[in-house]
Amino acid sequence: MNWDPAHLPDQTGRTIVVTGATAGIGYFAAEQLAATGAEVVLASRSEPKLQVAKTAILQQVPGAAVRTVVIDLASFDSVARAADELQDLPRIDGILLNGGAMSSGRGTTADGIPLLLGTHVVANVRLIAGVLPALVANGESNGSASRIVHTSTGFVEQFRMGVDDVGAAPRVAIAAYTKAKTVTEVFAFELDRRLRAAGLPVASLVVRPGVGVDARTPERVGIRDRSTPYQRNPYTPWAQGKDTAAWSAVRALTDPAAQGGDYYSPTGRLRGLPVKIAPLARTSTPPADLAESVWGQLEKIAGVRIPLGVASGF
Repeated sequence: MNWDPAHLPDQTGRTIVVTGATAGIGYFAAEQLAATGAEVVLASRSEPKLQVAKTAILQQVPGAAVRTVVIDLASFDSVARAADELQDLPRIDGILLNGGAMSSGRGTTADGIPLLLGTHVVANVRLIAGVLPALVANGESNGSASRIVHTSTGFVEQFRMGVDDVGAAPRVAIAAYTKAKTVTEVFAFELDRRLRAAGLPVASLVVRPGVGVDARTPERVGIRDRSTPYQRNPYTPWAQGKDTAAWSAVRALTDPAAQGGDYYSPTGRLRGLPVKIAPLARTSTPPADLAESVWGQLEKIAGVRIPLGVASGF
């Protein structure tokens, strides 16, 4: 279909959760979703920043339905509390897994997991395990698949990272980040295969945003203005704003034609309208024993089992 980010499909009545929603791509994805009529649940670790983001959305979309949930992706306990809170919502139609540490990559989470792996991958495994029953129930009651959208990066295509040992974190930050996102893709596509095999009405999709830079991002009070840190980026001449970098995720969540296993990316890789592309074979269809190994390692590190036997009333 022809996709126009200025005229998105009506999402009235749907509820969509966005992690990492207080800044950057997460914030703008939430703002755009709110403009479609969806109820948006902003999820991030700072309650004050959540309130700033909520206020900013209401300034852009008066009357928008916005909730907030505190979640610290570097803490298993926080993720568990957030999952319980989300489970209690009347419905969850989709979740955008956008949050994660963007530091140098050093250090560990509160549970001793390498920071980038812990916040970009393992926390999402725990969160999915916690909210999957709600997503399944929603898909069954509304007759259309709920959606889990995982955020990746073009670095996965550029730099080949091994995933045999999920927990081994590279020392160099960009390598650790790329490995985390490579694991994200392997997990996301394996999750979709297992959801299909179980006959569950939930779809797992992957997106990459391209490059979003502050210099091209519109101002929002407390989100992108003189009070917020400005980050220079050498890709600025070829990049886009973080508002347009959100388009791939928004399409994956709202396009009626989107299906599990789809991968959305900007047309020009760094920027452009969101289009469906062919995923990398090494992450979307790796050897079955490798996908099984990655899945098992992630469940072990996360300390959960993803409940693929769930159904209404489970």
